[in-house]
Amino acid sequence: MSTQAQQTTSEQTSLAFEIGLLLLLSLIWGSSFTLIKVAIPTIPPFTMVAARVTIAAILLILIALAQGHALPRRGSVWAAFVVQGLLQSALPFTLISWGEAHIASGLAGVLNATPPMFVLAIAMMTGRGRQTITGRKIIGVALGLAGVAVTMGVDALSGIGTAAPLAQIAVLGASLCYALAPIWGQRFSGLPAIVTAAGAMSCAAILMLPAAAAIEQPWTLSPPPAAAIAAVIALAIVCTALAMVIYFRLIHTLGPLGTTSGSYLRAGFAVALGTAWLGERFTWSGLAGMMLILAGVVAVTAQLPARHDQKQLG
Repeated sequence: MSTQAQQTTSEQTSLAFEIGLLLLLSLIWGSSFTLIKVAIPTIPPFTMVAARVTIAAILLILIALAQGHALPRRGSVWAAFVVQGLLQSALPFTLISWGEAHIASGLAGVLNATPPMFVLAIAMMTGRGRQTITGRKIIGVALGLAGVAVTMGVDALSGIGTAAPLAQIAVLGASLCYALAPIWGQRFSGLPAIVTAAGAMSCAAILMLPAAAAIEQPWTLSPPPAAAIAAVIALAIVCTALAMVIYFRLIHTLGPLGTTSGSYLRAGFAVALGTAWLGERFTWSGLAGMMLILAGVVAVTAQLPARHDQKQLG
């Protein structure tokens, strides 16, 4: 086999692995909607998010230290971590939790599948981001959004004119945060993914703990049932700690647009998990929507962006 053929095969294998990680991340985050539904009746949003990010931060720090990584000491890096923690965790987690208390989950799922739209718009307006915007990627974004709409069904969109406007804005605001987070996160390419995840999550915890204490006074709440506590622990360990390690890797391999294309898959997995575990009705439109979603993700991520050396932080 020629050197060029070996290089092509290696690149295809690498791309397949990264898309596999994107699928795993989407499945993990898709399951978070079910877990939030279990916890939210007895654990209010700020308290739930504070517990989620604090447990995840402790776990990520312990893993980073166990792997021999030292946390950065420069104040500028920690200032950047604060922004990352706010954009990726503290603010969107809270906005989505609050928004879903006022609008249907289907509508929230459609609205929260829009980060690639924001990434595309930001890239076109500012020129920032690793990936060159092509017609294929634009078509991929459109296919993914269409797939989400088909998967959720027209009923999910019927409440747009009547649902609480502030709740709609809140969920769209979370999507904007998810679009900005991977663009901002590219500056951490000189750090191991586990260190970036630990630093950003620690800052999210520092932001959320006083907010939950001031707004909801969790020590005054009735003890939640075991199922709600287990849901928050699963949210923290799997949907936050593990997910963040995968997420920061994908930022550097698939780029911001490729990484946020997982939001389409996340919505599709949420519907599939609801059908499998919550007894929700299967529809052929849901299957058709998933096919459109997969086609859109392939179109967006079909070529890995070239790696660029960036100034190392730390």
